[in-house]
Amino acid sequence: MVTINGKVIPLMHSICATSAFLAAFVTGYTLHFHKIVTNAHYTYPDEWFPSVSATIGDRYPERSIFQILIALTAFPRFLLLLGHYYLNGSITTFIIGLLRTVSCGGWVYITSTDDHDTHDIFMIVYIILTLPWDIMITRLSVNSRRTKGSVAITFFFTLVPMIYWYIQHQVEKVPGAYSIYAYFEWSLIIMDIAFDGFAYSDFSMFNMILSLDADSSKTKSFFELEKKTYASSKDIEQEKVHIKLEEDDHKIEETISQVENDVNKSIHPFAYDSVTYIIVNTFNAFIFWSNLTALTCSIWHFPLWYMGISGYEAAILGYLGPIILYVPFMPIIIYHYGVLLGGLIGVGACLVETPEARLITVAIGTAITMATFAQNLKNNSNLHARSSFTITWSLGLVLSVIIKMGFYSNNPIWPIFNESNGGYNIHAMILIIISGMLTPFTNKIHNSTAASQPKNQSVCFSSKLLISVGFGALLFGIHQLMTDASTIIYWSWEGYKESGQGPLQWPWSALTCVVMLTAVISSLKFRSNPYIPSCLLVVSTAVLYNRHITEWTKFIFGGLGYVCAMIWLIPVFFNALSIINSIWVFVLSFGVYIIFVLAHVWVVAYAFVPMGWLLRERIEVVLATSSFLVLLGATTSKRALTEVETPVIRDSLVFSRKFFRIVSFLFVSLLALTSTFTYQIKPTAVPQPYHPDSHLITAGIWTIHFGLDNDMWASEDRMSSLIRDMELDVVGLLETDTQRITMGNRDLTNKMAHDLNMYADFGPGPNKHTWGCVLLSKFPIVNSTHHLLPSPAGELAPAIHAVLKTYDDILVDVFVFHSGQEEDVEDRRLQSLGMAELMGSTDRPAILLSYLVTDPLEGNYNTYVSKKSGMHDIDPTDDDRWCEYILYKDLRRTGYARVARGTITDTELQVGKFQVLNKDKLGKYGSSIYRYEHVDDPQAEDMKFPDKFNGEGERGHFYHVFDRPRYYDF
Repeated sequence: MVTINGKVIPLMHSICATSAFLAAFVTGYTLHFHKIVTNAHYTYPDEWFPSVSATIGDRYPERSIFQILIALTAFPRFLLLLGHYYLNGSITTFIIGLLRTVSCGGWVYITSTDDHDTHDIFMIVYIILTLPWDIMITRLSVNSRRTKGSVAITFFFTLVPMIYWYIQHQVEKVPGAYSIYAYFEWSLIIMDIAFDGFAYSDFSMFNMILSLDADSSKTKSFFELEKKTYASSKDIEQEKVHIKLEEDDHKIEETISQVENDVNKSIHPFAYDSVTYIIVNTFNAFIFWSNLTALTCSIWHFPLWYMGISGYEAAILGYLGPIILYVPFMPIIIYHYGVLLGGLIGVGACLVETPEARLITVAIGTAITMATFAQNLKNNSNLHARSSFTITWSLGLVLSVIIKMGFYSNNPIWPIFNESNGGYNIHAMILIIISGMLTPFTNKIHNSTAASQPKNQSVCFSSKLLISVGFGALLFGIHQLMTDASTIIYWSWEGYKESGQGPLQWPWSALTCVVMLTAVISSLKFRSNPYIPSCLLVVSTAVLYNRHITEWTKFIFGGLGYVCAMIWLIPVFFNALSIINSIWVFVLSFGVYIIFVLAHVWVVAYAFVPMGWLLRERIEVVLATSSFLVLLGATTSKRALTEVETPVIRDSLVFSRKFFRIVSFLFVSLLALTSTFTYQIKPTAVPQPYHPDSHLITAGIWTIHFGLDNDMWASEDRMSSLIRDMELDVVGLLETDTQRITMGNRDLTNKMAHDLNMYADFGPGPNKHTWGCVLLSKFPIVNSTHHLLPSPAGELAPAIHAVLKTYDDILVDVFVFHSGQEEDVEDRRLQSLGMAELMGSTDRPAILLSYLVTDPLEGNYNTYVSKKSGMHDIDPTDDDRWCEYILYKDLRRTGYARVARGTITDTELQVGKFQVLNKDKLGKYGSSIYRYEHVDDPQAEDMKFPDKFNGEGERGHFYHVFDRPRYYDF
């Protein structure tokens, strides 16, 4: 019988693996230095250090030497896997280790010379599997946990500069970048071998016994643990609690607090009040909100282009991700790398070009993210950790809102963005890798028994049901009104008035962010007392519900009050959901959330959805119902907490000064970020028209499909480029109300007005049940009025009537209008009568930028162009129109062009040029101003349309229908 101590296994593995790489490096460096440092772009002296792949696989004999020695590593490698399984009993760890070993063989024996792509795929799989392997081995180890954790953290931090230098080599083609990349690559090899070598102390706990005894009954087991006793940290912790609770009542508070401190210091290095815990979970919450809002934003592309239910809406079921926690082993997998997978898949969906495949990818990432959130919250039995988790979840929400404000109401890591249109997805993925690596360590404290709250299995079904439904309504309420700083502003907006106007997106979005931050910091005050925020929620909902309350009153007492109330109620729900500790409660919550999201769509999409009449134009009913369910869930949560929280437990919830210092630092940091973004997005200058010398107004109309192009990418930048190139002074944009859940609560108006340096009017807000219309102008908007034209059977038709101060202070009226669809004939007739009356009510020069849905010279066209309205068609000879029309009166028309949309939307851009005349000139020309003849060129050079869109044009935009612009004389 031979007895060998287990520590020999990691020792053998380290020696064999190290010798394989070292022998290959020395041999290659000696025999083929110039060849192995040469890459696709450079050779020596620009490159001076070989990569791992070139060293072990490109040349003989180093390739053969390496593969022989690495083959010898296989035996201790499998013993290493068996040893870890014997020590920790985790089948999941064993399977991951086995797959990791196989993937190692893939990139070792299939070299980059043999098959570059296959070699890289196996290498990437190996690195990905190293993450859960390192985390699980570190967590399950008895000895050297800190050392292993440090090596693992260093390993994954090293990936960041390695990827950076690889991009510098492959994309930027920087000389020497590949050699620097190779330094980091070899560092990973060293750390990977070292990590497995640190199993030395754990493996010394058992012996390998080899016996040749023929009597099977006397045959000893292959592995045998030495007879050593190790008191587990959990036993020590429980003993402390037991001893301390036997002391006098007046020492209870001190006892539990001391136990909590001992646990945080000795067992949980990532305590609830550590910088790492708070930062990591705040970032994870930011990813949670990014993925949650990204899914509906991606889904919207499909019913938009199919003009009805497409079937892809089923992807919304991704929100039911917590249901996967019922699958065996899935909770363990989600716990260890749910953050990593959910973040990388959801944010990394931008790498998928096809819209359908990208939507599915986003849904998968969102499902994993929702499951990870549920797993973290339901298992969080530690009072301090749960409160810290609540604060970080809310801070993640505020961070996402601040980031959106800084990026003009867009989240730069959504899958509708990539590097070409301003996305920061790749940067976020690097941070997700780091956060995903740290999360299993930071969140281990959730399962600590110190200062813990027992799971109350006696909570009745009805209470669980109400809490679940209430939390789903809470999620919806936050998503509807609180995931963008300007949403509640546009619920209050009623247009410009000569005496002033309500709050504008800039600078008052910053106030929304400040109020949200203040509410988060103070929210723990209400964790056991939901009555004050409940009363505030009732008042604020009533203000938002009332259509007669507008502008500042609605914004402050309705919007900001709602923000405070909802954030203050988050701790109440989090405490209750953790006590219940039930997967189905989370599944039901997200199910209720989905129902409310659909209801939120139904109120405006009633013409395209089944049973649409039930919720037609009833957004206030949806709001009131969700608020009522939130209140019901909050009061039920309070009762559940009262049954569980004894005075001892309540008194033990005393936070450390360190916790408040870190949270205060985050508060100040986010305030500073808010201030920075507010300064950056301020208007750049006073808008000026393009051709003041000719008193020219260049006006356009464009239906922009909510800022999503044909391939599901955000299109604001490309739209702004075309509008700028066409030198538009005034433009009406239709299908613009993106301040809804399904459109991402974005603000296209804010982004485009800033980029184009124009004044903006958003038009009827998101609480007005329209698809939206926007006016952008280089001229000051003196006054603007919003209208909802008659729509007894079909969609509400929004209109803006704006008065602009143009050249020599001449006032010009501009109307932006979107009529209903062709199916509702009577609606369109009534709308044409209403619009004609509105246009006829002014004797000032006027322009209509519109979507009319009529044939030229037929039907309702003759109501819009009539004596009653006083309006004239920009070109009655253009008989190839159906939707977009430009009408005018008391202006001199000089040009007209139709510009192809490219891939931005499904509708062209129509542009007209008009000259503003004073009263004397108007009187001189009289009605002859409307007579015209086509000419080849305009009277003045600055009246000419840009030449860049002649012929094939640029970026898919060119003059079409007439193949060139039309110019007029009279």
